[in-house]
Amino acid sequence: MGLGGIAYAMVGKPSVKAAAQAENNVYYWADGRQMIATGGEANRQIIDYEQIPEAMRNAVISAENKSFDTDSGIDPMGIARAFYNMAKGGQTQGGSTITQQYVKNSRLSQEQTLSRKFEELFITIKVGKTETKRTVMAGYLNISYYGRGASGIQAAARTYYGTDARKLNPSQCAFLATLLKGPTYFDPAGVTEADPKEATPAKNKVRAEKRWRWILNEEVKDGRMTQKERAKYTEFPMPDPPKQNAQLGGQTGYLVSLARKTFLNNNKDVTPEKLALGGYEIHTTFDEKKVEALNTAVKKVYDRKIKPKQRPKTDTHVQFGGASVDPKTGAIRAIYGGQDATQHYTNNADTTGAQVGSTFKPFVLTAAMEYGKRDPKGTADQDESQRTKVSPKSIYNADDKLKIKKYNGEIWRDEKGKEWLQSNDGHESRGNITLREAMQHSANSPYVQLGMDVGTDKVKDVAVAAGLHDDVSMADSTVPSFSIGTSQPSAIRMAGAYGTFADSGMQHDPYSVEKVTYRGDIIYQHKKVPKRAFDNAVADNVTDVLKNVVEKGTGTPAQLPGRDVAGKTGTTDDNKSAWFVGYTPQLSTAISMFRYDDNEKHKNRKFEKMYGTGGEKTIHGASFPAQIWHDYMADALKGAEVLTFPKPEPWGETLYGGGAPSPSPTPSIVPSETPSDTPSTTPSMTPSSPTPDPSGSCGRLDWNCQNSNGGNNGGNSAGSGGGGSPTPTDGTTSPDTSSVSGGNGNGNGNGNGGLFGGPTG
Repeated sequence: MGLGGIAYAMVGKPSVKAAAQAENNVYYWADGRQMIATGGEANRQIIDYEQIPEAMRNAVISAENKSFDTDSGIDPMGIARAFYNMAKGGQTQGGSTITQQYVKNSRLSQEQTLSRKFEELFITIKVGKTETKRTVMAGYLNISYYGRGASGIQAAARTYYGTDARKLNPSQCAFLATLLKGPTYFDPAGVTEADPKEATPAKNKVRAEKRWRWILNEEVKDGRMTQKERAKYTEFPMPDPPKQNAQLGGQTGYLVSLARKTFLNNNKDVTPEKLALGGYEIHTTFDEKKVEALNTAVKKVYDRKIKPKQRPKTDTHVQFGGASVDPKTGAIRAIYGGQDATQHYTNNADTTGAQVGSTFKPFVLTAAMEYGKRDPKGTADQDESQRTKVSPKSIYNADDKLKIKKYNGEIWRDEKGKEWLQSNDGHESRGNITLREAMQHSANSPYVQLGMDVGTDKVKDVAVAAGLHDDVSMADSTVPSFSIGTSQPSAIRMAGAYGTFADSGMQHDPYSVEKVTYRGDIIYQHKKVPKRAFDNAVADNVTDVLKNVVEKGTGTPAQLPGRDVAGKTGTTDDNKSAWFVGYTPQLSTAISMFRYDDNEKHKNRKFEKMYGTGGEKTIHGASFPAQIWHDYMADALKGAEVLTFPKPEPWGETLYGGGAPSPSPTPSIVPSETPSDTPSTTPSMTPSSPTPDPSGSCGRLDWNCQNSNGGNNGGNSAGSGGGGSPTPTDGTTSPDTSSVSGGNGNGNGNGNGGLFGGPTG
């Protein structure tokens, strides 16, 4: 008792003003220079007890501490449970009364230790004995963290409802009281950087609405609200969308948000609440010059070509996303999240729901080389001994409306029994061509059939091994269209996955934070864990095929004179998104383009067609995305060493598929060291429709040029409507559309992906 008396005498009471002096968090560029300082003190305004609505006080008491008006400020049983759990090494617990929470929250550090709990106990006893309930309540509501960087009830009122605290109605107060249970899981906007799976907008809204309704009902039970007044509040008071402060404008807000997400996802000891108190130094991977170069490249397209006032029906809601990754480490060097983080809140470098189209085809070729084509006489599940590794010289039929078959030769049919007839860009038929040429011209039918021969499950395995996430952004892999890009990964993930090819099959997870320090101590350090995704010879052969795409195929606008470049265009069904993803040995970059309404208040928002956008008949991966990619990479690599890709080793056998006739004798191992542009076969295997080399038809920077081949990418994914007739209807789509028959399309309306997509680097 004597020691207790001494402890009681020595501890000091909490100070709201002291707690309000939270420090900034400082973010640094990759070279160590300061990017921005932002943090806790920026959004807290202390107000008097009289300015706090009675409805707010009532909501908090009914929800948190019904005996607040009469208790001594401590809950002995709650304290005993907290000590017991900590002594056992179990989960820590906060204070169970408003007074205890006030004491806990007023401390600038949030560590949970036995010594700290003892200290808090004596402070709580002193506060309960010496402070009025008015002081405790005002202190608690002024100190508590409500999420979105808002500390205190006044900041919360302005952040969530754009008003002063004294003007809040009882329904809004009940919602803000809900946030005191933990804004990570109760903010309807979602806090996916803290918990990508559980803190989604949809799940948070369900939790928030349930607790909001419960608090109002509890107020009625406690006599703090009449039933008549309760009846007024039947509709959930949806708060305003999150807003960024002015200093986070331009790309800065996207960079800070991504770094914050990376740190929170990889360090479970630091919660969003702790981070909001400030004092952390976050060292990012971002290169300021590259960030500016990417922003400039996109802005040039907006300024020159996108005219929403002149062309409101085609040029409104145009958006770009981009990410640039070091393939040797996975370090994210630059992103483009949107025109301004204070006006467009979704980071377009993250998952947006935009399908990737034919930029997915390299994963199909990789699966064919890594796993091999199945024996048509065997079962569906075959091991390596039954499969035959595929060479890029393999011959497949590239006719339009090709009848897609299972690996065993049976006709593939959807759940309605309809056949799948695969269309090509502009309904063009090229006859029997090599897989190398099919990639060059972005023919769909060879790669859809190849995916069926290998197994779309293996295509998915390769995509995941390369670095894509097997989450809601990954499309249904049981249908043929999966092979031509119905998935919706982020630009960051696509840049990282192509970086796996650039590093000869070694996969490095994209990341944006190198280290974090707190008061001089390193509390987080990124650990590089490279993984072998697939054989280096496979990766180098895929790179050689994609290099040919840039030199002679749909990707010619991305050429960088004097440098090795590999890449692939992608355009989706009905012209709803367009991509270019490419790389050099030093840098892998993905650029996306789509139209999507920013206004969250508008119902039934969906991806819009881009016919006529920017004054172009159609938008292709080879148009604005490839030009942005070219302009950015030319600037980003200025002065960098000129490196070349590894020379590919021979790999696989020349096989035949999709109805292409197999010559006699049986094809042998590819004899040459370097894959050629045409197959070494008999004249009868020559493509039925020779295509002129597109590389000489237009200059890369000629904005008004219509490149006959380089500007028309056939990489259109299928099934964006989630269904359709079994045969494409001629004349109903743009020449660039590669519609797929069948009812199993997996498009933007199926719930995969979404505006606030899954986790990224």
